[in-house]
Amino acid sequence: MLVADDQPEITKLVSLTLEAEGFRVMAAFDGPSALAQLSEANPDVLLLDIMMPGMSGIDVLREVREHHPVPVILLSARSSTASVSEGLNLGADDYVTKPFHPLELGARIRAVMRRSRRGMMTGLRQVGTAQVDLDARVVTRGGSPVRMSRNEWLLLELFLANEGRILLHHEILSHVWGPEYRDEVAYLRLWIGQLRRKLGVAAWEEGAIRTVQGLGYVFDPQDQVPRMQSRRPRRGDAAAPA
Repeated sequence: MLVADDQPEITKLVSLTLEAEGFRVMAAFDGPSALAQLSEANPDVLLLDIMMPGMSGIDVLREVREHHPVPVILLSARSSTASVSEGLNLGADDYVTKPFHPLELGARIRAVMRRSRRGMMTGLRQVGTAQVDLDARVVTRGGSPVRMSRNEWLLLELFLANEGRILLHHEILSHVWGPEYRDEVAYLRLWIGQLRRKLGVAAWEEGAIRTVQGLGYVFDPQDQVPRMQSRRPRRGDAAAPA
């Protein structure tokens, strides 16, 4: 558990509350420190104060949502309703208003963790040349970690949980980005292409994530025979679309 707040009394209260419930709590007092600890420690939940000086909690959240799948609970003052709305739109999982009761905070954290772990798979999976550690939420290739954004990880989890099943475009978009994105098929193609590259698939191949024309995608990690999306590009050509 990582709590990021510039007020030491808040971090102390949170630490005492959660450690009494068996959590190991780390503290950060500004945005850059929070991001550094997040990358190193891979906590289960990030408690993030909105109103930190310098790099605000909203700025931290934007960075987190680009690179980390960790659940985020915002800590907000009663006067920061607009910032809370912005944070939720950016992908925060919940918020708690200061001053808060320790029991309320504990309940919110447990609820977010239950939602995050519901249906979560465990163990190691091999996908082409990439190894996926579902417990640590880490992807490696050739022993080196691959930097995954939250959306890329959510896509990969969705495919792993639905092996062999055709996932329709609108299903994938709604699951990862929300129902308002259900028609953004071109947007999805770009993300699928990025995920394939992270898994070590050449730009002109599909790898385990197969395109089902006009419908969506199917995940088949057992079928490792290269399939061309189009002809192999010549020097100077743009990469084939996902």
